[in-house]
Amino acid sequence: MTLTTTSTKTTLLNKIAERTACLGIIGLGYVGLPSAVSFAEAGFSTIGIDLDATKVKALNQGQSYIEDVPSCQLQPLVTNGRLRASTHYTDLKTADIILICVPTPLRKTKDPDVSYIINAVERLVAEGGGGRGKLIVLESTTYPGTTEELILPALRENGDQAGEDFFLAFSPERIDPGRTDYTFRTTPKVIGGITPACLEIATAFYGTVVEQTVPVDSTAAAEMVKLLENTFRAVNIGLVNEIALMCDKLNLNVWEVIEAAATKPYGFMKFTPGPGLGGHCIPVDPHYLSWKLRTLNYTARFIDLAAEINGAMPHFVLTKISDELNRQRKAINGSQILILGVAYKPNVSDVRESPALDVIHLLQERGAIVSYHDPFVPSLTHEGFCLETVKLTPRILTQADCVVILTDHTAYDWACVVQHASTIIDTRNALHRFRHCHHIVTL
Repeated sequence: MTLTTTSTKTTLLNKIAERTACLGIIGLGYVGLPSAVSFAEAGFSTIGIDLDATKVKALNQGQSYIEDVPSCQLQPLVTNGRLRASTHYTDLKTADIILICVPTPLRKTKDPDVSYIINAVERLVAEGGGGRGKLIVLESTTYPGTTEELILPALRENGDQAGEDFFLAFSPERIDPGRTDYTFRTTPKVIGGITPACLEIATAFYGTVVEQTVPVDSTAAAEMVKLLENTFRAVNIGLVNEIALMCDKLNLNVWEVIEAAATKPYGFMKFTPGPGLGGHCIPVDPHYLSWKLRTLNYTARFIDLAAEINGAMPHFVLTKISDELNRQRKAINGSQILILGVAYKPNVSDVRESPALDVIHLLQERGAIVSYHDPFVPSLTHEGFCLETVKLTPRILTQADCVVILTDHTAYDWACVVQHASTIIDTRNALHRFRHCHHIVTL
């Protein structure tokens, strides 16, 4: 190791230890903003980069746009100059550490769309001073090999070497929006580096904030960790959703079966069925792994089957609605359907990949008059429709031919819903206390 290499590494480690390192975060969404706040609170001068000028303006005024980060937590950091935002990559020139927290969606073909990562790295190199002397960490969920195949070559273009002139790592985000029992600080942080020096510096950096760091041997291993976590959930949800379909055929209450099975103190992990998968992780991430394996002539059969079953659940919900209306001698066409909850999970406003979008689309295709209520989602725009939340009143509940519970927000008064709705399709077992009411139908 050269004197220059040693001094570069030592200088960065000293800056991290003394909290004098400047942190730049690319992407200020559900991952980037909580991370920025956590490190700013730990004493790091933090600059966030986002192309959305509305977000940047709000952040610089101390106004949060994410439920997990209250404005009262953000405001002091902005006021004292510890945290600021910009749309300009040139503001990253003075940064010592860069976290890349950009979206990694799927294309319509279910292939990975890594264009946000590529664009972020290209602009970092062209406008943000490149990687020399810096620690760069990718946090965006992606397929194994992304950090080494896409980011490393771009940082090497001028002859710089990883572990000597710059330091590159991958550390998968594990933020669960709306969750309060596990935070950025208390959730263990998996880290993989391109070289041992990269891993050492990245571990030192995250160790200033998170309670436990989990180093692994490579960036690809760290990338695989995140895909395993979310594929595990997707496959098990697919299994329990198929169990729900089986119980429907057998005329059994799937919720009773699950609750009884969950009393076994070992060898069983409880998962629950629902109207489909939603969110920015679970429905998306397994496809990254499946795609990568297809390039190696391997078929990830569990992943593909789980995706098929989970993707069919909105259609199963539609069948449940249709069957109940038919029993009342009503057709879906012209019926008033009230959806309760359109966010992908309780107590958040995020509708990304929410199964409610598919259920609403299927209902409207068949001529239903669809309205919705969600205390967190004032308006809902998707392909083919634009709706605004209605006020949830006894009259609205009474007027609906069918009320469909898709998201079990804790704010709902379920007793009121049961009292005034004539027919209820409960996809979340939210009304388990009223299971003997004959107008309630579960999955």
